Amino acid sequence: MKKHVGLILWLLAVLLSACASLPPQSGRTVTHVLTDTQDTRLGRALAPSEQAHPGDSAFHLLPSGVDAFLARIVLAETADRTLDLQYYIWHDDLTGRSLAKALLDAADRGVRVRILLDDLGTSADDQVLLAIDSHPNVEIRLFNPVAERTFKKLGSAFEFSRVNRRMHNKSMISDDQAAILGGRNIGDEYFGASSDVAFSDIDVLLHGPVVSDASKVFDTFWNSDEVYPIDLLLGKKAPLGAIDAYRVKLAGITSAQQNSPYAEEAKARLQQVLQTDDFEFSWGHAALLYDDPSKITRSPNDPQGHLLTKFKALNVEPQHDVLIISPYFVPGEEGMAWIKSLDARGVDVTVLTNSLAATDVAAVHAGYQRYRKDLLDAGVHLFELRPVAADDGEKTKKTLLGSSKASLHAKTYVFDKTSVFIGSMNLDPRSLTLNTEMGVYCESAPLAAQVVDGVEPDLNRVAWRLEERKNANGDSHIVWIETGSNGATVIPDEPNVSSMQRLEIWFLGLLPIESEL
Repeated sequence: MKKHVGLILWLLAVLLSACASLPPQSGRTVTHVLTDTQDTRLGRALAPSEQAHPGDSAFHLLPSGVDAFLARIVLAETADRTLDLQYYIWHDDLTGRSLAKALLDAADRGVRVRILLDDLGTSADDQVLLAIDSHPNVEIRLFNPVAERTFKKLGSAFEFSRVNRRMHNKSMISDDQAAILGGRNIGDEYFGASSDVAFSDIDVLLHGPVVSDASKVFDTFWNSDEVYPIDLLLGKKAPLGAIDAYRVKLAGITSAQQNSPYAEEAKARLQQVLQTDDFEFSWGHAALLYDDPSKITRSPNDPQGHLLTKFKALNVEPQHDVLIISPYFVPGEEGMAWIKSLDARGVDVTVLTNSLAATDVAAVHAGYQRYRKDLLDAGVHLFELRPVAADDGEKTKKTLLGSSKASLHAKTYVFDKTSVFIGSMNLDPRSLTLNTEMGVYCESAPLAAQVVDGVEPDLNRVAWRLEERKNANGDSHIVWIETGSNGATVIPDEPNVSSMQRLEIWFLGLLPIESEL
């Protein structure tokens, strides 16, 4: 009997999913960035330095999770007119709730808050989104949403070809004056607040002309045909009092956690920044690069409107060295051709990606491992992040790559130590052809040097170095070099993983799924 009931429910869900469709966009309001913000607190504070650097933008690197979180809270608390946020993931945890509270507090002050979320990436509770959206100064929209909301997971399976194309962008803009771009989503693991895993990531705090470009990109997505207001999508408004009930819940949760170890660390760090003015900026030209939102409606092979197409138009031609930091690294034929061309010109290439022991997406590692031999043959200095840094007597030492329980999440590329791209784009087929991405290309030697100096000296401590060696029979094979306080150790197989994990990667490597990685 139970089997029959389960089958009936499954068939009902299938029928519901098959019948679901997205609503017409006729009820949607087009809105744009508010540009008259020179007299806001941020506008007045930033004007003198911008006048001293006409035409240039300012960059402050945010490698620390705590600093990245505090920077977002400060932007929310200092906003006077408008806040625009665009994220792939937003977790309902300590940092996610704290930022939500800061946004509602801003809305209470009269600040217009626009929040654009990826529907599948965020996987948020529709009722919570409706409640927040019911604030008169807040609007929430979802990118490329699943039409079937009741059986969402099942609906996404039936709409796979469409909903497989996601918005991976990450940005926060305050009063069209300052912005944060980079690799971090909103969640404890991105800001150093999780005890389970710490994503090593990089954001950049910006002000100057590039912020207006970021605002225009936000508007392009916000008003695109691929984006739906949450109330229009669900066909209803939040029930009366929903926002008040959510505020009570939010206040109770944040109050209970205000003395947590992470909250205490954040408060101490904030006091340190305020007392020491520990927020220096580098200056230089900036180019805001992004995928057009309609990319998801076109063939993955159509380069129109692609971020990579726009990057190629910049004609960046490194002459000496390139540092590639990409947690999901599947270069493909085109990427390998580029790397080989760099090697042919004598350009030194260093790649840092996740090891199998550190990655959170095993399938991507299966795609990446196919290219390891070719990368080494092309002269690449190849490193894979360890989940726990080497014990060299400095266990508490923190670097730009983080400390223990690490998984790489930064997407950062440095050219000749004079320019750097920081954003959401991995060097893999999904980022390049399926999802939308964004980031900023900064022509600033001090900023580029800060990234390089924060990574390269610690590579052997935090990562395994890969080499190709020959055995007694003359056959070549890849080994992992682990450097610690007792010197270097050669490891013949994927380190710190089980035989079952190796078998899983071998099996995944047999599947024709590279275009989806």
